[in-house]
Amino acid sequence: MSTSKKKDTVRGKRYSPEEKNKVVSFVADYNASNGRGGQSSAAAKFGISQLTIATWLKNAGVSSIKKSKSKSGIQNKLTAMLALGQDIEKLEREVDSKRKQFEALKASL
Repeated sequence: MSTSKKKDTVRGKRYSPEEKNKVVSFVADYNASNGRGGQSSAAAKFGISQLTIATWLKNAGVSSIKKSKSKSGIQNKLTAMLALGQDIEKLEREVDSKRKQFEALKASL
């Protein structure tokens, strides 16, 4: 006769968005002033694993690895410019459409 035992599972602590933001901000501030080491300092300070913090940083769009400021800054600016250019094109098409509707209504008066 086999007896099946339910495996005991350990659940980790759940963190609120505010707690996550506090840790992510700490890491970003620490790295900004010291260059690196924010993730391990946060792990020691808050008692959270570095893997968990790395996941939070990734989800927040914060790099845990310091990049060259000029390279990442230029890339970010180019990405922002591309997005803005696409938005402008879309808005210009909408404005053209609205102008045509306006002119058609105006002509019907």
